[in-house]
Amino acid sequence: MIVVVDYGMGNLKSVANAAQSLGKSVRVSGSPNTLKRAKKIIFPGVGHFGRTVQELKKRKIFKVLKAKISEGTPYLGICIGMQVLFDTSQEAPGVKGLGFIPGKVKRFKNKGLIVPHMGWNQVKIKKNKLFRGLKDKSFFYFVHSYYCEPKDKKVVLSKT
Repeated sequence: MIVVVDYGMGNLKSVANAAQSLGKSVRVSGSPNTLKRAKKIIFPGVGHFGRTVQELKKRKIFKVLKAKISEGTPYLGICIGMQVLFDTSQEAPGVKGLGFIPGKVKRFKNKGLIVPHMGWNQVKIKKNKLFRGLKDKSFFYFVHSYYCEPKDKKVVLSKT
């Protein structure tokens, strides 16, 4: 069973529908017990880093997520779901993320870029199973004000 993490915000239903359209068994849940039984986890997201971490802790799923990821449960983080894998974010100074990817989430500097950035961008893709079947320089739609900057650049799978 794939569990889509319900943390009280985000585009949960559209992500669940996308997985179901591929014939996958999906459950949207914020229950710690349901998450403990998940075979795979998708954490989609829209939200503020600090409020997201606060909500995960309030719902008692922060530690469950940490344990499941540590056990090797496949995890796909989309937007804030990826950001919370990092140590910290400029969006919420002093708030610690899950800490799986050493590094920081940073706000775009407005150097000719409208922030939040919204639009289609080509993505340079490294060969890996996550992007299997997608061509390098495919277009993806983005709506974001922050980007992830890992300490170890070898963990980067794509860039735009």
